[in-house]
Amino acid sequence: MVKNSNVTLKIRTKGAFNKVYVPFLRCQQRIQIYFGGSSSGKSVFLADRCVLDVINGRNYLICRKTGNTLRRSTFNEIIKAISKFQVTHLFTVNKSDMLITCTANNRQIMFVGLDDVEKVKSITPADGVITDIWVEEATETMRADIKQLEKRLRGRSKFVKRLHISFNPILKTHWIYIEWFKDFWVEGKSHIEREGLSIFKTTFEDNEFLEDDDKEALRNEPDEYYREVYSFGNWGILGHTIYKNWKIKEFDTSSFDNWRNGIDWGFADHPFAFVRMHYDKTRRKLYICEEICETKLLNTESSNLVKNKIGIELVYCDSAEPKSVVEYQQLGLNAYGAKKGPGSVAYGIKFVQGLEIIIHPKCQAFINQIQTYQFKEDKYGDALPKPVDKDDDLLDAMRYGLEQDSLHAELAKDEGITIKALQAKDPFDPDYERFEDELHVTWRNGHPLVRPELDNKSRGRGPTFY
Repeated sequence: MVKNSNVTLKIRTKGAFNKVYVPFLRCQQRIQIYFGGSSSGKSVFLADRCVLDVINGRNYLICRKTGNTLRRSTFNEIIKAISKFQVTHLFTVNKSDMLITCTANNRQIMFVGLDDVEKVKSITPADGVITDIWVEEATETMRADIKQLEKRLRGRSKFVKRLHISFNPILKTHWIYIEWFKDFWVEGKSHIEREGLSIFKTTFEDNEFLEDDDKEALRNEPDEYYREVYSFGNWGILGHTIYKNWKIKEFDTSSFDNWRNGIDWGFADHPFAFVRMHYDKTRRKLYICEEICETKLLNTESSNLVKNKIGIELVYCDSAEPKSVVEYQQLGLNAYGAKKGPGSVAYGIKFVQGLEIIIHPKCQAFINQIQTYQFKEDKYGDALPKPVDKDDDLLDAMRYGLEQDSLHAELAKDEGITIKALQAKDPFDPDYERFEDELHVTWRNGHPLVRPELDNKSRGRGPTFY
């Protein structure tokens, strides 16, 4: 029963909630962690409970790493929950500001992206204090993000203040595992708690509302790691990881001047991914400085985000979508399609493996992906020379951004072909012809130069630098 001075609402839990979640409708632990496999129903439950809590007098702040992702995820889940409980007459919805107000008691549900630091610090409800914060997809966040949010749970209230964290697990190296799970979580358990902390694990098997064919697909996920982590919600340990040459470290970008930018196109199942890097060629260091990793972005939307970060700098994009590359050019970006072909992934990976990668801690999505990037295995468990094609969008963008560097390095070792072509400087030399055809080089006075123009042969493929 939901009750305040103005409203009494009777709700039958049977049929309204997955029964495994019902005991948590009144959970009062300060920190509540809901994790597990995909399609387990945890986000739907938390949205449902949020609506009922607000009717009861609580104020909610709902967060994700970036504000753009909130509208298409938790905001929509809250709207559906309001409709589900047939209480639309009790709420006003401000879609532009993503602010939902319960008119019966003036309590609110507020939404903010953790990329808007000032808004996080200043946001406050119309009446009372923030009593609850829900962080969705928390593995996208940094530890500092959560610590900042905890500071918002202050002020006088008759309610116990609570921080709700929901996510699908990734690797045991993630800060969330180290902070709350290490030396506390017991494998095989679904719920464990201590004073001030509750951890509850669910999987698709707990979701009574999931179709049988969807459950069967999750049970039969062919990749062992993704089956264990994304289907069954277990923290992962990887063996055949591709990149071990990286570390997380804060750094100052004010002196950087050798920028590299890459884009991997995506929309629904795969996100749009952008990476901004500085390449220290002398020290062979690659600095991962900024990222964008979001689903359901139109090219007009993503182009503005990218343009704000790079201006007129070059950006190399996945050439599998030439229409998008051209559209980016028309939108004012200096965009070119990356050269792809047999062996391009392998030599791109090999080139990056030879660098020291320093990742800024704010690039959490990149950190998550580089940790899980692994080679496929044969039936004996041995690594194959081909990466698993999942959750690699930012890493593909990184390779595209480094295309010119890796191509030049690879061709320079390709049986001396490039060296011979450079030495020959002869348009009729077969090595020269192959070299020119591969890289679209313009020669002047015996020297290879940048070729920025877009003729019919090289449209969308970009200039080559030496």
